[in-house]
Amino acid sequence: MKKRVLLLSEGFGAGHTRAAYALSSSLRKLSPSVQTKVLELGSFLNPKVAPLIITAYKKTVLSQPRLVGMMYRHQYKKSLNRFTTLALHRIFYTHTKNIVNQLRPDIVVCTHPIPSAVISRLKRLGSNIPLCTVITDYDAHGTWISPEVDRYLVSTQEVKSKMLEQGVAASKIEVTGIPVHPNFWEHPVKEEIREKFGLKNMPTVMVMGGGWGIMNDEVINNYLTRWRDQIQIVFCLGNNEKVLRKLEQDPSYNHPNIRLIGFTPEVDKLMEVSDLLVTKPGGMTCTEGLAKGIPMLFHHPLPGQEEENCQYFTAQGLGEPISSLEVITKWMNKLIHEYDSIQQRREEQLKSIDRYRPMQSAQSIIDMLESNKVPS
Repeated sequence: MKKRVLLLSEGFGAGHTRAAYALSSSLRKLSPSVQTKVLELGSFLNPKVAPLIITAYKKTVLSQPRLVGMMYRHQYKKSLNRFTTLALHRIFYTHTKNIVNQLRPDIVVCTHPIPSAVISRLKRLGSNIPLCTVITDYDAHGTWISPEVDRYLVSTQEVKSKMLEQGVAASKIEVTGIPVHPNFWEHPVKEEIREKFGLKNMPTVMVMGGGWGIMNDEVINNYLTRWRDQIQIVFCLGNNEKVLRKLEQDPSYNHPNIRLIGFTPEVDKLMEVSDLLVTKPGGMTCTEGLAKGIPMLFHHPLPGQEEENCQYFTAQGLGEPISSLEVITKWMNKLIHEYDSIQQRREEQLKSIDRYRPMQSAQSIIDMLESNKVPS
């Protein structure tokens, strides 16, 4: 009999939902007897209200990042407070209960704190459904933590230590790494990818605009174009049509070595043929870059979890923050003058990649399904 896994996410940034789909693919790859369903809880239950909340959050992030950082630090060791939980209860609880009763999953896996809090409340009020929460950053904020969670899957030993400090039992925490789509662990033929996207075989920089396309730093983007004669630059602008159109009209970007790309589901292929990634340090994007062994330059981390992600990857020698334009100059010169050594270092990075256990998150969920925690 097939086991059913319900994966719940939320639309605050693209990373949480990407993690849910990555787990869905990995679970099906590991076990043909597993059925999965991915839902963004707010968008599914409140299609009119959810986009308004997400847009308001996005505006706050863009216009008042310091406020976001202050709130992140102030609430660091606190779970979702009573008022928020009550609001979530009013908005989501009854509908979520109906979904769970209708779909009858054998386990619920949450990749965002809000659905985790809602399912925790369901459990407090009598449900015995196993709950697994996947923390999609390299930090452990208190909003993720709830006594009703049966297992936490976390990125690193450091995150586990932070959770132990917050009183979570060691038996509930497993260090699995953040799940990324299996495609990121594969290495297709580069020539075929270049042909598909019309790219040349030359030093290549990939600039990612973040899940919301909010990495629009004209200074950095324009500065990168100075090297367009010697370096190929691929700008991935996500869903930000406005910036895409603007850059298409700019003569600086009208060059055979510059490619402007909107939303694409084939980020893994573009990373495969790129030699340097310029990105905001979101947990998912950093982990995808890690899987591809690509060196990263981090752009304007948001106060809070992105700062933590940036610090972790920098400390591991996998990336560097853009503290000044000199950092970009240094890397452009490396790509031009030390291209072979950059490629060699990447090969070495890929050889040691297995220590990150790409399928461990999915395997842990399958272990839960097969253990006594999940009734048949």
